[in-house]
Amino acid sequence: MHAGAIASIADSACGYAAFTLAPPDTDVLAVEFKINLLEPARASQFEARARVVRQGKTLSTCLAEVYGLDAGEETLVATMMSTIIIKSGSGRGAA
Repeated sequence: MHAGAIASIADSACGYAAFTLAPPDTDVLAVEFKINLLEPARASQFEARARVVRQGKTLSTCLAEVYGLDAGEETLVATMMSTIIIKSGSGRGAA
């Protein structure tokens, strides 16, 4: 799997993690992130798991891990630290 696709999966997971703690009628958007590509992404499926490390009024810091899933085995292929901005929005949509 291309590194850009892995980064996209991790970015989405971080956005949704931040979104779970965001107030109603707000949107979330990535401000910056750092990704560590740890292993070749050669699995048949991938799963990203993210959590909020620190929630602020405007910015949240999130951590994601992306796993390759193949034949019942999980391999950690990437980690991401991301800063997410929470801003007034027109509706509920994650970035």
